Amino acid sequence: MKRMVTTEEIQNFKGKYPKQLWYLFFSEMWERFSFYGMRGMLAVFMVSQLAMDEKTANLQYGATQAWVYAFTFIGGLFADKILGLRKSLFWGGILMIVGSVILALDPKNFFFIGIGFTIVGTGFFKPNISSMVGQLYKDNDVRRDAGFSLFYAGVNLGALIGGYICIAVANGNMWSSVVPVDLRWNFAFGFAAIVMLISLLTFTQTQKSLGEIGLSPLAHLENSKRKTFEVLTFIGSLAILPVIILMVENTVYTDWFMYCIGPAALLYILYEMRQFSSSENKKLIAAVVFMLFSVIFWAFFEQSGGSLSLFAANNLNNTVLGITLDPNGVNNSANSLFVIIFAALVGVVWVWMAKKKMEPNTVVKFGLAFLFLAGGFWIFYYTQFFADASGKTSLDLFTFGWFVITFGELCLSPIGMSAMTKLSPQKTQAVIMGMWFLASAYGQYFAGILGADIAEASQHATNVVKLTTYAEGYQKLALYALVAGGILIAISPLIKKLMQDVK
Repeated sequence: MKRMVTTEEIQNFKGKYPKQLWYLFFSEMWERFSFYGMRGMLAVFMVSQLAMDEKTANLQYGATQAWVYAFTFIGGLFADKILGLRKSLFWGGILMIVGSVILALDPKNFFFIGIGFTIVGTGFFKPNISSMVGQLYKDNDVRRDAGFSLFYAGVNLGALIGGYICIAVANGNMWSSVVPVDLRWNFAFGFAAIVMLISLLTFTQTQKSLGEIGLSPLAHLENSKRKTFEVLTFIGSLAILPVIILMVENTVYTDWFMYCIGPAALLYILYEMRQFSSSENKKLIAAVVFMLFSVIFWAFFEQSGGSLSLFAANNLNNTVLGITLDPNGVNNSANSLFVIIFAALVGVVWVWMAKKKMEPNTVVKFGLAFLFLAGGFWIFYYTQFFADASGKTSLDLFTFGWFVITFGELCLSPIGMSAMTKLSPQKTQAVIMGMWFLASAYGQYFAGILGADIAEASQHATNVVKLTTYAEGYQKLALYALVAGGILIAISPLIKKLMQDVK
């Protein structure tokens, strides 16, 4: 029988990346195809197929995405305490496949049921694969940020393919000759089910290379007792589905949930902090600060699936550098394309700067993220000056806005995931990673509210007036992002002290 590789052997890898990172890369890539493919369709589907107005669609989009990310905290908690990272990931993948199949069969009538399965499944899948990436590295390995940057490229390769193909097929701008008109949305949702199956198979066929990483935290218990806890978790996650579906369908319930889950998560962390040293607790406080600022970042960035998606449908022409493309597809995938092109390069730059002792610390990287974010939204605002008489404006300039924002994302998202694994004690890493995604949930939630405010201001307006209203809304977001970045850079010395030896 072949000997199981040890965690130490994995972490003592040679070169820039451990081989296990590539396996997790491809599993995450296909899962993100599924997730971003559906994400890119939500707002347009709700307006065009479910007859919602744009304000309601923005609020519904924000609520749906908030639940997706909020449940990652719960999934991380059960992974830490009962299932382990691997079983949690597998169970989440199964639920996501079921949800995608339901949507493919009848998206109009079963929309919220399919979304409910996807929410719970993502909660069990998403935080745990990121935690496993973190455990491939020793605590002070300077290659960690580069590894997360490469992993993040995998995320975006899936997002690029799924983000463009799904909405382009649904809109009839791709494969229209082979996909029947009345089944376009069914096919678009069906792609998510197929690629999620590929993701799960990729993980199950390569998980042995992970050695002890991600195994059950209850290995010390009798097998029957451990199985009982696991089965109860599976049953509980199915039993909660009707509640999730009801709360997603009614955004007022989501409001109450968001009022409660964040404070509850912070109270839980305070409870866990009793068993940690002062040094470990200071690092956890620094992690919470990063989470709070990430809420602001994602509230602006995630306009992509809400107001920017509707902006693309109404106010953008369909050519980039003379090439005819689906405007919604470009909005969903341009950022991912730029991440793929530049993520590995940025990771190499961080490693090079670390060797030269010039690398900015994590706090400064976060501050830079907001400055790039501000620049991108300023470009979105500026698109109004290139509009024609019908209110259609330049898709080229809009795409350039995403190019700028991409560098902000690369300064925050992969770096943030890496920071969470470095700042949290190992026994709570999945929970902390879940809280990182919970911060994203609040970002999604506020993104829906911000988008709804912009949409409400332009309700019943002409396309030209709608363009101006949306553009002026993006100008405000640019100014807010600029202020947030300045504040973060100003307080960086204080946060750096809390982080101690973590760079």
